[in-house]
Amino acid sequence: MEMRFLLITATLLFSSALSLAQVTITKHADSIGVEIGGQLFTTLYLSGPEVTKPYLHPISAANGKIVSRVWPMEEKAGEAKDHEHHRGLWFTHGDVNGFDFWANDVSQRKGKGGDKKGTVELISVDQVKSGKKQGTIVATFAWKDPSGKVLLKETKRLGFSGDAKLRIIDYEATLTGVEKSRFGDTKEGVFAVRLTAPLDGKHSGKMMSAGGAVGEKAVWGKRSPWVDYVGTLEGETMGVAILDHPSNPKHPTYWHSRDYGLFAANVFGEHDFYADKSKDGGMTLEPGKSWRFKYRLVVHPGDTQAAGIAAMFSQWAASKK
Repeated sequence: MEMRFLLITATLLFSSALSLAQVTITKHADSIGVEIGGQLFTTLYLSGPEVTKPYLHPISAANGKIVSRVWPMEEKAGEAKDHEHHRGLWFTHGDVNGFDFWANDVSQRKGKGGDKKGTVELISVDQVKSGKKQGTIVATFAWKDPSGKVLLKETKRLGFSGDAKLRIIDYEATLTGVEKSRFGDTKEGVFAVRLTAPLDGKHSGKMMSAGGAVGEKAVWGKRSPWVDYVGTLEGETMGVAILDHPSNPKHPTYWHSRDYGLFAANVFGEHDFYADKSKDGGMTLEPGKSWRFKYRLVVHPGDTQAAGIAAMFSQWAASKK
């Protein structure tokens, strides 16, 4: 009865709130731009001399304010210049057969440890589709070790939608083994966004889990089907929520979410999250086998309750797709 009530509430909230805007997807030489209602939402960076993994930058709210950190792609006063591999929004992992696809920026490939850095390289752009309610990008990538050997292939299916208040990214990554690929136990992964400084926990931001836990100490390394990170940006209460779909491996995910603005869902980091070296959260992807990871990122005005994140998750989680 309670679940039915949540689903009905979610449907009412979602349908009443959303008068979905036109989404325009435009392909460029090395990137794909996404506009909603004629306003830039984000750009998917696919390839280029500085692109060692695909990423989305910037992530903008419906009012045009940027909720993601823009460095190192751009300079902005007041933003921390740490963790240069935290580029916008991305999906990779820090240990695949011992190779690092997470902290793998060009500068990190030089010197000690540089020979252990992998790259995620574009194979093809398979679909670019604009729409009155949603836009779609489908692209295929190869995860390569430093010798150029392909360990696995990834198909990204990204859906973009929004209205006068919300911006939504439906992010689906299907990984298919080429070589036997061990995703090792490390906190450095996997679906992540780096938030702009005013929204982080060192400034105005607070992260809250589905169970009501608040703050880094209560959320980091814990399991939850969703987490919302809410703060004040240019005088307005705003939040960024990540939802972990029930069909994902090892749902509900653990959270590698920090006060300095890293906000990540990661099922592979158990010995770090439990501070127990006897645990092993790693998984092995066999050749020809696939895993699908499905997330929703929601940029919203107001706090978690006002945005209806719990109800939104209930409706989205019931989706059969």
